Amino acid sequence: MKGNSYLSRKIHSLLGVIPLSLFIVEHMLTNYAAFEGGPQGFKDSVKFLNDLPLVFFLELFGIWLPLLFHGVYGLYVAYQSNINTGRFQYGRNWAFAAQRISGVITFIFVFWHLYQTRYQVMIGEVTHEQLGGLMHDITNNGFYLVFYIIGVVAATFHFSNGMWAFLVSWGITVGPRAQRISSRIWMGVFVLVSLLFLLSLFSFRGDEFKEAASLASYMTNLV
Repeated sequence: MKGNSYLSRKIHSLLGVIPLSLFIVEHMLTNYAAFEGGPQGFKDSVKFLNDLPLVFFLELFGIWLPLLFHGVYGLYVAYQSNINTGRFQYGRNWAFAAQRISGVITFIFVFWHLYQTRYQVMIGEVTHEQLGGLMHDITNNGFYLVFYIIGVVAATFHFSNGMWAFLVSWGITVGPRAQRISSRIWMGVFVLVSLLFLLSLFSFRGDEFKEAASLASYMTNLV
């Protein structure tokens, strides 16, 4: 691992941009449909995704496997990192530490979210049409609501700050001015995407998503 650390980190960086970007954008658009169009809008959005040709292979090779490598290797990088904000308390050093911490939170959150949703669909406990009801139950559980808020904010920050770091490490933003502008842009993306996710989460708590929620209510009894 150490002999190929440069190559491994470059692959980790590239695979983070591709799958995490796709994962964030896909989930943002799908979940925001719940806020914009209610239960039917969410169902239509989920149906559109699942009707894509070869959707299983697109997600497997375009998102899940790259995301798995990025997540597992990212845990290794976070473990190896020397977080020294106590000695060097400047902005980018705090961002470096937050990137590692948010990466660990994101890994845990994505794993659990997939277990609560995609895995339940895969084993036949919930249908795609019942996902809105399932999310209603999840978000009306106080523990899970806080967990999801932390998770989506951490994932969005990890994505946005990671994009800033990607542009720097790949020599796209060269110089302090370009990096400063890039930082402002990606922090704006962080705020906007986080807001859209939070609007989606709270829309799932509405009474209109109660339909079929009882079929998935067992999920909220895990805590």
